[in-house]
Amino acid sequence: MKKVERINVIMRYINNRAHFTISEIMREFNISRSTAIRDIREIEAMGMPLVAEVGRDGGYFVMNNSVLPTVRFTNNEIKALFIAFMATRNQQLPYLKSRHSLAEKLLGLLSENQQDDLVLLNQILLFEGTNPNNPDLLDLSDLPHPMLEKLIQTLLLDRYLWITINEEQGITSYPIYLLHLYREKNLWMIEGFDLIEEKRQTFSVDNLTDVKPYPAKKRLSKKKVAEKLSKQEEEINLVLELGPKAIAQYKKYHPLKVSISYMDPYQTTAILKTFINVNHQEELAEITNWLLFLGGDIKVREMPKEVLGGLQERLFRYRP
Repeated sequence: MKKVERINVIMRYINNRAHFTISEIMREFNISRSTAIRDIREIEAMGMPLVAEVGRDGGYFVMNNSVLPTVRFTNNEIKALFIAFMATRNQQLPYLKSRHSLAEKLLGLLSENQQDDLVLLNQILLFEGTNPNNPDLLDLSDLPHPMLEKLIQTLLLDRYLWITINEEQGITSYPIYLLHLYREKNLWMIEGFDLIEEKRQTFSVDNLTDVKPYPAKKRLSKKKVAEKLSKQEEEINLVLELGPKAIAQYKKYHPLKVSISYMDPYQTTAILKTFINVNHQEELAEITNWLLFLGGDIKVREMPKEVLGGLQERLFRYRP
């Protein structure tokens, strides 16, 4: 770790502690006593109000009401931040307006040379979903669904939610315990445990019209929710062994509920286990397309006949 990076990390480390010693700094950052003392002195010179305690158990503490000195970014850290901003454009992420103001503030801290580097990267680098004709880092054209931020603000306070969904048959409200909020196929999705039907449900945020906390007196405990979910876990009916090419494809895209376990320390082979609802035609078609996307570097250990039939039909249809 370079000195600038180490000092930044040490400042954050000691600012979050009521008391620390030189020995703790030495152990935590694997540095010598003389280096630790020099770093502490430099941090003091930067304005952090440290008070030394003498005696056998002495050390340092930060004065009350102290303010952490300005964090210094390396050139590579600045590039990493802005490339992350660039890569997430047109992704309809929450808090986009805050990202906009954060980018403006960071730009104001940079030197002219650093700004020139970022302008050049912004012109050269393109990411999936990025519109090359609208490359402005501070553009706000990709605002997400207006309910997304309200949903996040509510779930941070309470995962028991009363959500209102605009469905084909009309407006319906569901009391749920939120399990996941995720983005798949360019859509934000809510996965929750329905507290009335007592089953797992998935909803699109695009159809969300309102969200509020669910009354405490009507709730199932988190333990009860976990117990009911565990009893409803479907029996695994698809087991595949993936080679390196299939693993590479898996990393590019995979359905949320599908995970793999590596079989060797080099991560060149893996086992995929999941449940496929063969009575759900949309899921069946989706998994068939995805298995074709994985390619031929797979070995089938177990597969429902409906999935196998779908694969054979697709392969026969496109065979020259």
